[in-house]
Amino acid sequence: MVSGAVEYLAETYGGDGRRTVFLGGAVAPTRRLVLRWLRNQAFRLAGGLDPPPDVPWAPTGTLRRIPAAALDAPGALRGWAASIERQDDAGDRLAHGEPFVFTVTDAAGWYRLTARPLLVPCAVQPVTAHPHLFARPPV
Repeated sequence: MVSGAVEYLAETYGGDGRRTVFLGGAVAPTRRLVLRWLRNQAFRLAGGLDPPPDVPWAPTGTLRRIPAAALDAPGALRGWAASIERQDDAGDRLAHGEPFVFTVTDAAGWYRLTARPLLVPCAVQPVTAHPHLFARPPV
């Protein structure tokens, strides 16, 4: 169990067999906020990998449905983000001071959501010197 002041670091990565790419990160003061950020990232990644066919940024006819694949990274990302039970499990891990890692793969590569607690160092109180330490000795 983590004690003291804690913040949470969340990061997203993607990659393939040759490289890893950092996709984003955030620091949040609570588990709830860090998991909200990860959920938003899961939906963002899923939307980028598997957008609906009528998105305004793609010319008509550019995007087409493909047959369902055995490895469905966008579906797994959406499933994780929509599952209250999986969010609770992730929050429990963080509450116990453990990192959370969720990785999905498909034919093109892999995508990872991570979060971990960060201990925040306590503010160091300035040392106040006693006045007699700096007083000039009598002459």
